[in-house]
Amino acid sequence: MQIVPLSEASSLPRWRQPVVLLFLMAFAMPLAFATWSALLNNFVIERAGFTGVEIGWLHTVREIPGFLAVGVIFLIIFIREQMLGLASLVLLGIGTALTAQFPTYGGILTMTLLSSIGFHYFETVNQSLQLQWIDKDKAPQTLGWIVAAGSAASLLSYGTLVVSWKAFDLSYSFVYLSAGGACMAIALFCLFAFPQFEAPNPQRKRMVLRRRYWLYYALQFMSGARRQIFVVFAAFMMVEKFGFEVHEVTALFLINFVANMLCAPLMGKAVARFGERNALAFEYVGLICVFLAYGGIYWFGWGVVLAAALYVLDHLFFALAFALKTYFQKIADPGDIAPTAAVAFTINHIAAVFLPASLGYLWIVSPGGVFWLAAGMAATSLCLALMIPRHPGPGHETVFQTRLAAPAE
Repeated sequence: MQIVPLSEASSLPRWRQPVVLLFLMAFAMPLAFATWSALLNNFVIERAGFTGVEIGWLHTVREIPGFLAVGVIFLIIFIREQMLGLASLVLLGIGTALTAQFPTYGGILTMTLLSSIGFHYFETVNQSLQLQWIDKDKAPQTLGWIVAAGSAASLLSYGTLVVSWKAFDLSYSFVYLSAGGACMAIALFCLFAFPQFEAPNPQRKRMVLRRRYWLYYALQFMSGARRQIFVVFAAFMMVEKFGFEVHEVTALFLINFVANMLCAPLMGKAVARFGERNALAFEYVGLICVFLAYGGIYWFGWGVVLAAALYVLDHLFFALAFALKTYFQKIADPGDIAPTAAVAFTINHIAAVFLPASLGYLWIVSPGGVFWLAAGMAATSLCLALMIPRHPGPGHETVFQTRLAAPAE
């Protein structure tokens, strides 16, 4: 196994450099996950007769590995982060490929758990590697381009589905096998084609909880709680309330990712220019308006065109979430990045474990109430975001602190 210090990586051919690996991994993950998401609601309703209760429980099971992402800290004692990330991608591909082979409640939950372990452990390690390998000055722009690469992969998945689902009468089994196989193939290529990169700052291989990161933890918690409502119920609404078929749901996702692919690099520039506080505040104000309007669809009977437009706007606002990564990169001790990424992922998923199932029961009674609850969560996130300084750094993590010479615990 070839190990290359990050400082020497620039001497490698351009296609073997760390940023290229980050782009390839960012491209591979959505091939599996985006396809799984695009087909999920139609698949579980048509093949397993899911209602809001079952879909809530499915997403609760899906989020358990995210809650247990802190286990990454234990695993990186024995496995290099880069290796763990690629192995997790392979597991995501396997879980996705086998999804349609078990079209029962128990089978779907089992495959969801398997793919979710791969997804969440990959995302935890990937966030850590991005913050370790990308220079702080270039991070917002580079992360914006990485988001665009992921959107391009999703665009490829969704575009293929839109064009071919009805034209070739594709089956769920074929599509899931193809998407999962593509993800595995790219992960295996990366495993053998790239050396193991050695970051200059060794990562602490123990749990790290620091008081000075409290605002980052709080924003992560609210982000996880709020995002679950969008992930679980927004697309489910399009199928349940408006009767969207697979190609129609996929076309909506397609629009989302075209918009993200075009806008994410511009968002990266905006974060670099206006700062994390302003970017996150803009995101949360937009989400408040979107979630209130979602509620209005049920309370006032607004139509499908508005619902589809809100879904696209919702997705665009969520794309700004990488500003939270760059905020942490600016305030973090370099050795804290890997363990804190794992802890933050666990914090992000605390609400995700119980919210989908509990809100599934609220959905039966009041779907609009679910979205208005999300608007309240976005408002709480806005209040927290306004506590971020214009120029955060160690010892200056919130607006309540003056910049200190050394970080406080």
